[in-house]
Amino acid sequence: MQEFFQVLIARQDQLIERLLQHIQLTVIAIVIAVAVGVPLGILITRNKKLAALVIGFANLVQAIPSIALLGFLIPFIGIGSTPAIIMVVLYSMLPILKNTYTGLMNISPSMLEVAKGIGLTRQQTLRLIKLPLAIPVIMAGVRISSVTAVGLMTIAAFVGAGGLGYLVFTGIEAVDMNLILLGAIPAAILALIIDFIVGKIENAAIPNGISITNGGGLKRKNRLSAPLKKTLAVGTAMILIIFIGFSIFQSMSKKTDITIASKSFTEQLIVGNIVAELIENRTDLNVERKLNLGATQIIFGAMQVDEVDIYVEYSGTAYSSILNHEADGNKSAEEVFATVEKDLKDRHGIQVIAPLGFNNTYAMVVKPETAEQYNLKTISDLVPISNQLTLTPTLEFVEREDGLIGMEKAYNIKFRNVMPMQGALRYKALASDEADVIDGFTTDGLIEKENLVVLEDDKNFFLPYYAFIMARAEILEQYPEVEKILKELEERISEDTMRKLNYQVDVEGKEPEAVAREYLISENLIFE
Repeated sequence: MQEFFQVLIARQDQLIERLLQHIQLTVIAIVIAVAVGVPLGILITRNKKLAALVIGFANLVQAIPSIALLGFLIPFIGIGSTPAIIMVVLYSMLPILKNTYTGLMNISPSMLEVAKGIGLTRQQTLRLIKLPLAIPVIMAGVRISSVTAVGLMTIAAFVGAGGLGYLVFTGIEAVDMNLILLGAIPAAILALIIDFIVGKIENAAIPNGISITNGGGLKRKNRLSAPLKKTLAVGTAMILIIFIGFSIFQSMSKKTDITIASKSFTEQLIVGNIVAELIENRTDLNVERKLNLGATQIIFGAMQVDEVDIYVEYSGTAYSSILNHEADGNKSAEEVFATVEKDLKDRHGIQVIAPLGFNNTYAMVVKPETAEQYNLKTISDLVPISNQLTLTPTLEFVEREDGLIGMEKAYNIKFRNVMPMQGALRYKALASDEADVIDGFTTDGLIEKENLVVLEDDKNFFLPYYAFIMARAEILEQYPEVEKILKELEERISEDTMRKLNYQVDVEGKEPEAVAREYLISENLIFE
């Protein structure tokens, strides 16, 4: 507990920033979901076929994994807050839509006959009879959606929208429970607060005399005066308008010249900050950092729609996953890099600026005890006993031709069980004996910390993964000074240096931003 409070104090500014981002995104998503869901729910009560179609679509959206939905949206609308808000709106729609439809369709037919008998029009019946009686059910759907939206919005960190999810996923990558809790606890508290606020709005919105549920029973709603109701309604509306208006103004007024991105593991956070810090320090350009974006296809997809300008990639990943060349471990590093440099420019208009110098290729990693027990030195040594072992790789490694798919073919190897995990969690699984083998990167600081054994790739299956900076050609034409500055990083970072930088974050608990800045100062690339 003491460690948690130390982390809280050290990161209080970051926590406040991420919390405000989370509130902003969540409130906007909820307001849009209500503004769309309630009118749509009213509309489909007039046509049962349309109702089945719309509700069926809402149910279908619920079945799509949130990460998959974000991945689908990126090629069309890029990264940042927009896809995150759209994702949460789509997931929040079902309870609001369904409850609106159910509340209106379950009003007593005899009451509607009375309304018709006294001469009320359809619109008058809706406004004076149906909506007042359906409001308790509608508001129940809004409360469910509001609480769900808080949790869903943590996924926004995967597309660079920020929020409390950034702290959670950073903690997962660093296997830091305190950092995970720093993001998770405020998210849980925020969900309770939003539920309380929406509950108060619900009480104010329900007409006097309507019975509402309360702990399983029914109670008659306390009477509120008309002036007080009007004041509450106008006040709530004004607060939402001001809040959303300020959010829109803030996003429009924020000028960004260059967007730097990174994937979602320690090394990428460090090199992403190195690039961003160098440009910020040596130019007058406004740099936006979209770090911790997730897998290769997410970040490269964002670059293709001009949402990302510069990021650090690896030659092997670009060769196989981006350019779709067949993985061939017999190709030299020079051949792979030359192909990558040419094809990125010709096919995508992306320019390679500078190879950083280190090779962060894949490796099969085991504990020293496992290596000693089975006399493991190479990946081929794993083959006879692989059917007794559990492999816990990263999620991306499982799906890549230059990863598990190709390795199984090249080595004719089949593990007893494959349990993919996110990032650094696989090291935790290895340490707790829940995994026997993991995929590692040769520059991982956790390999050094745990004194793990890296098995030799004796068939040269894994491609060379030399890190390099790449950028959109248009951005370099617009700001030619950027290319000149970033070329100063060329061949500057060795594998040993990168491993030490990763160690400072993964083991010593330093911030990636701080490690990046200290490195640049030590290399006299920037000055304090």
